[in-house]
Amino acid sequence: MAAEDVSVQAHRDGDRVEVQAHATVAASRALVWQVLTDYESLPKFIPGITRSVVRERRAERMFVEQSGEARFLIFSFPIEVRLEVTENAPDSVVSRAVAGNLRRMDGRYDLSGEAAGVTQVRYRGVIEPSFSLPPLVGVAALRAMAEEQFTAMVQEIERRAAGAGK
Repeated sequence: MAAEDVSVQAHRDGDRVEVQAHATVAASRALVWQVLTDYESLPKFIPGITRSVVRERRAERMFVEQSGEARFLIFSFPIEVRLEVTENAPDSVVSRAVAGNLRRMDGRYDLSGEAAGVTQVRYRGVIEPSFSLPPLVGVAALRAMAEEQFTAMVQEIERRAAGAGK
C-alpha cells in the first residue's frame, strides 16, 4: 500500500516560508518513529541533505548538525544548520536551528493513529534564510525542497515497512 493523502503546502510570510505537510502511511508508529529519528542516515534517503551528524545527546534532547542545499531550476541555496532536537517518543519530534546560515528554522513532526498499522504523519515548519531569496523563485525552491524531502521520508518509511513485512 502506497502512502495516501500526501500533501505539502508552502507560503511566504515576509522573509520566511511556512511549510505544512501530511501523509497517511501504512506503517506502525514505531517504524515511523525509527525513520524520523535516524538522523545520521538521513543523507542516504533525503535529497539535499549531504551530512547529518548527532553532536551531543542528553536524554530526549540532542544537537544535530546538517548541511546540504536547496536547488530549484538554475538556483542553488547552501544550507548549514545546527539543530536542537527534542524527541517526545513516540508522538513528536521538535527541532529549531541554533546556529548556521538560516535566521530561523523550526520544525515539528507529529504522529497519530495506528489503526490497522496506519500512521498519520504531520509536519509544520518555518524557514527564514539569512540570505535573501529571489522574490518568485525563493518560495518555489523551498516548497520544492520540502515536498521532495517529505516525500522521500514517506518513501523510506514505506520501504522499511515492506522489508519488515517479509
